[in-house]
Amino acid sequence: QVQLEESGGGSVQAGGSLRLSCKASAYSGLCMGWFTQHPGKEREGVAAICAGGLDAYYADSVKGRFTISQDNRKTTLILQMNNLVPEDTAMYYCAAQIRPASAGALFPQKYHYWGQGTRVTVSS
Repeated sequence: QVQLEESGGGSVQAGGSLRLSCKASAYSGLCMGWFTQHPGKEREGVAAICAGGLDAYYADSVKGRFTISQDNRKTTLILQMNNLVPEDTAMYYCAAQIRPASAGALFPQKYHYWGQGTRVTVSS
């Protein structure tokens, strides 16, 4: 079992930055990702990192603004969010894949463990 704990959410004005962190109790060597969820909707992939950090994937809406990374031990997942816009407002969830799954890196079906989420609010 993998435990995930997010931190770093908060309230900022548009154009500001936030840095989200996710501490994992273990690392499987597979993908880890960040997802958002809006009321009544499925979770949507924001960014994911796979292959020990060699491959990174981003939703079109965050390309050029968000950067996903891991620390050297691979047990802390980071999402650096710059130039935030009100549409980025959401709960952000960290996710970990622990066994092979055919879904793409930005699809929630690929992941097996989830954190409790951290809220990001961007005001205009």
